[in-house]
Amino acid sequence: MKFAQDNQDSGYVITAYDHDAISINGKAFNQSLIIANTQLNENWGIAAIEGLAPDHIDQVLAFTPELIIIGTGSKLIFPAVETYSAIIERGIGVDFMDTHAACRTYNILMSEGRDVVAGLIL
Repeated sequence: MKFAQDNQDSGYVITAYDHDAISINGKAFNQSLIIANTQLNENWGIAAIEGLAPDHIDQVLAFTPELIIIGTGSKLIFPAVETYSAIIERGIGVDFMDTHAACRTYNILMSEGRDVVAGLIL
């Protein structure tokens, strides 16, 4: 799916996505990544939600968000609570959804000025 973007100078915006790539500000990425308004980790180092580990969560928490979205790949899969308990312990909101829904939701929340971080698994 392709998005239209009026002003790409306002931060990192997902401009397109499909089953094996995500474009951010027009640049395509073929690996899992973490995106926030002003920061981008281009290689999150996870290939499937089943491999999500506390160190992956720590990488997302390093962005110090108020809200976290995890895109779990082509379908929604909830990981074990123990895996992401550090998020809950800090009182940060977290939501899991398929990666396409996570891309759309990230853009909406970011455009509203929310301090959102998305970990997107491809």
